[in-house]
Amino acid sequence: MQKALPKYTLMVIPLSVPLLLGVYKDNRLLKRVESTQKTSQILLPLIEDILKEYPIDKIVYTNGPGSYMAIKLSYIMLKTIEIIKGIPLYSCSAFETNNNQPIKAIGNLYFIKVKEDIISKKFETAIKQLYWLPISLDTIKLEQDNTPDYRLPAV
Repeated sequence: MQKALPKYTLMVIPLSVPLLLGVYKDNRLLKRVESTQKTSQILLPLIEDILKEYPIDKIVYTNGPGSYMAIKLSYIMLKTIEIIKGIPLYSCSAFETNNNQPIKAIGNLYFIKVKEDIISKKFETAIKQLYWLPISLDTIKLEQDNTPDYRLPAV
């Protein structure tokens, strides 16, 4: 009996510096790539290199909330890859990759998750934005709706 071929997933977390990309083999983190360069300049070249090295079956990205520009750029690039290469694009909440910590919105406003709701809250002290690639994708709630979750707060 032949063994099933491994499944490769690319995960992209574009919401802060460093930009994080992970290659997963059968939902387990295989390779980690990070960059402090601007998402607009480095995301596509990094993805091209990964697609040359691995037979990616699925792409997942954090669709927000968070940096409006990073989400928009990532979505456009990843959606284009989905259309051209036929690789399905999924999303997950940014809260899935930062242990449900507050996410910078604008000024001293942050997005916070209260049960299943996301609201904005003022913090007087800046909160460091830390994201990480999960060791396993089995713990991440993936959404087929891959549209950006901008959640722009009222100014």
